[in-house]
Amino acid sequence: MTEHVFDQMRRAMVASQLRTTGVNDPRVVAAMGAVPRERFVPPARCALAYADTLVPLGGGRCLNPPMALGRMLTEARLRGAEKALVIGAATGYSAAVLAKLAASVVAVEEDAKLAAFARKALVGTGVELVEGPLKDGHAAGAPYDFILIDGAVEHVPQLIVDQIADGGEFALALLDEGVTRLCVGRVVAGAFGTQAVSDAAAAVLPGFEKPRGFSF
Repeated sequence: MTEHVFDQMRRAMVASQLRTTGVNDPRVVAAMGAVPRERFVPPARCALAYADTLVPLGGGRCLNPPMALGRMLTEARLRGAEKALVIGAATGYSAAVLAKLAASVVAVEEDAKLAAFARKALVGTGVELVEGPLKDGHAAGAPYDFILIDGAVEHVPQLIVDQIADGGEFALALLDEGVTRLCVGRVVAGAFGTQAVSDAAAAVLPGFEKPRGFSF
């Protein structure tokens, strides 16, 4: 596919997938309209770069649909001065978009192949890529004003909650009995609460399973 074709697909994504689903923050729309999503998709999947679907990346991981990212960033109402962390960077797309909305971005990825792909794709974006367990976040750079968990999780470990500054915000998809709900929330005095904004498809991230109670 040519660059012109991808430009057309990107404009169609903005018009049909973002503006029609509540992604109405002009800064978010502009950022997603500017970042070439095809750069963050494996060559064999480039035809799906702007599709309204999960894009398989291998190893059970997927790139989430554009609408999921757009809604989370819209509801987060970023002001532009935030120090941000992305957990579950995958190929780096969400971090590249967030880099246009925040002052600084660190992105964490634990899959070595995805991290290598993201490191190349993110050149020139200003994003710092860190390779390590997703469930640990990146405490060395804390506290963060905003954390994006770019995928569906059953729960958020306290270790990650502790990396958000008091009054800081986060966005994620919560997995509840097979349904993924996009949520935003805020951390106050070490405790956090969430507000669901929409149901949407989102890939499940490894390592965030809800602790099971002991049973015989």
